[in-house]
Amino acid sequence: MTTPAAPDDASLKTANGLLLVISGPSGVGKTTITHAVERSFASAVFSVSYTTRPITPQDREGVDYFFISEASFDEKIAGGAFLEHAGVFGKRYGTPRTWVEEQLSDGRLVILEIDVQGAINVKKAMAEAFCLFVLPPSEEELLRRLRARGREDETTIQRRFGAAQHEIAVAKSCGVYDRFLVNSILPGTVKEAIDVVGGELARRGMPRG
Repeated sequence: MTTPAAPDDASLKTANGLLLVISGPSGVGKTTITHAVERSFASAVFSVSYTTRPITPQDREGVDYFFISEASFDEKIAGGAFLEHAGVFGKRYGTPRTWVEEQLSDGRLVILEIDVQGAINVKKAMAEAFCLFVLPPSEEELLRRLRARGREDETTIQRRFGAAQHEIAVAKSCGVYDRFLVNSILPGTVKEAIDVVGGELARRGMPRG
């Protein structure tokens, strides 16, 4: 369950920046799309979440996540440090509030890659956020992609697949997402995402960079 931090109307302003939320189920390709969008706009910055999950050999501290203990995570919650925080498969993730607000105040495109419940709570706190959801071309293809990653056993894959089905259903019904992108062929979806974000920046009178 994702929990929003206590609202503060004076601080939850997007100022001259744009808060971009990108969501999608595991295996859909959202991380590749997110980083491609980030590289395409000079003003873009990627919000690095805090997490309690163990670091892996593939992870880069401060690039993929900030890895902290459960106790430190609790301290940050108590101090109102998170814009939103969530529990996913027994581990917790949190978006740093102050850093996001500072970047928005500087007129930047701030990108959050978070789950549906996180997006719902961010939208409550920052109504001007622009939200994209990445869909698989079909459930069968999503399951194939999860298996093709070769990271997990079948029990874990099935758990992720069930969670993905639920996440997609909530995303379609919650009314938070401004656009849905179907990732059939990755290069085409990357271009579509970049075009959509560029169009939203133009609509708001922000430089593409």
